[in-house]
Amino acid sequence: MDSSPEQQSSQVPGAPEGRPARDEWFGRRPQLRGGAMPRWLPRAMVLALVLVGLFQLADWAFHQLIDLFVMLLVAFFLSLAMEPAVDRMAARGVRRGLGTFLVFIAAVVAVGGFLAALGTLLVDQVTRVAGELPHLLENLIGWINRTFHQDLSLDELQKRVLKDSGTVEKYAQQAAGNVWGVSSTVIGGLFQLFTVGLFSFYFTADGPRVRRTVCSLLPPAKQGEVLRAWEIALAKTGGYLYSRALLALISTLAHWLVFQILGLPYAAALGVWVGVMSQFVPTIGTYIAGALPVLVALTGQSVDAVWVLGFVIVYQQVENYLLHPRITAKTVDVHPAVAFGSVIAGAALLGAVGALIAIPAAATLQGFVGTYVRRYEVATDPRIDRGEERKERRERRRQAARRLRRMMRTGSADDSAGRDRRDGEE
Repeated sequence: MDSSPEQQSSQVPGAPEGRPARDEWFGRRPQLRGGAMPRWLPRAMVLALVLVGLFQLADWAFHQLIDLFVMLLVAFFLSLAMEPAVDRMAARGVRRGLGTFLVFIAAVVAVGGFLAALGTLLVDQVTRVAGELPHLLENLIGWINRTFHQDLSLDELQKRVLKDSGTVEKYAQQAAGNVWGVSSTVIGGLFQLFTVGLFSFYFTADGPRVRRTVCSLLPPAKQGEVLRAWEIALAKTGGYLYSRALLALISTLAHWLVFQILGLPYAAALGVWVGVMSQFVPTIGTYIAGALPVLVALTGQSVDAVWVLGFVIVYQQVENYLLHPRITAKTVDVHPAVAFGSVIAGAALLGAVGALIAIPAAATLQGFVGTYVRRYEVATDPRIDRGEERKERRERRRQAARRLRRMMRTGSADDSAGRDRRDGEE
């Protein structure tokens, strides 16, 4: 049957027969377009899931390998500290492997000597306190009875301890159960020390090869900047540690001599303690270093503690104003506030390891800032240099007084020489 002209005009070319024409056909297509899922959405969802999975995997891997990263960082700073000495030995014909081994052995001997001296001192003091413990308990009980009007006795204290022996036994069992945990911690610490030492040895012995490998990954324009930054890190880190080691050696010898003269027990161990703690622990290290020899001196004669305290204070002033500026003149000098802040930041980030490497890292960063950051001359302004004008006036008056005294001495010398000549002519 032929369709009417209205139906023919509304029929869509290519549409199936019997299907309503344009309005119905085109009325469905916008509905299909609006309700169907876009082609890019499944791909975007899959890509988002893949990215989330990769992020989770990377986060998990980073947390699993964070201990390795920390050990590599410590090994890198140790290699920076040892490489200047190895370079000097290599320049004299010593193989880098042998030079690294010798420097490494010297560092291990120094650290082992410090720990042995400190351990000997600690064991001796603990043994002495344990031997005097009954006498100390009697004095403590007597002070408590006099102060708080009590009637305690040593026998009653022993009975209470024996009465609570179940609690003591419980604590002893818990401590015995933690032996395996302590042993595993010690073994893990030894393994970490071995890993750090091994990486430090390879970083130092193969220093040129490591730098060549790093530079091979960069374009030629960037290689010079990387090598320059590496040299700054070497100079600043090594220079800072060597200057501190020299100051620690001088401090150790000076305090050991004074402690030996005063007759303190374990004078060498106390000298090493003062030298190391005062140089490698910023700001509060001097007070910690001086407290132990003062306490040891108090176990003998009280006047010795006064002499020890006086010498520690005097030596600190001599070191601050005479030794420290001369020794650190050719190396980087970290301000005490910067050093203390860097130690706090390092401890917050990486714990004890961060506190140990914080000062060398601050010295290296200070070297980078001094090299790459441009500085400008600051005009004289009373809002900046408060009190500088008065200081300059005092300095000018001192210089004028010196010149006047010099002129007076010169004039008196000329007068005496003239009198001598006149006496000779007569």
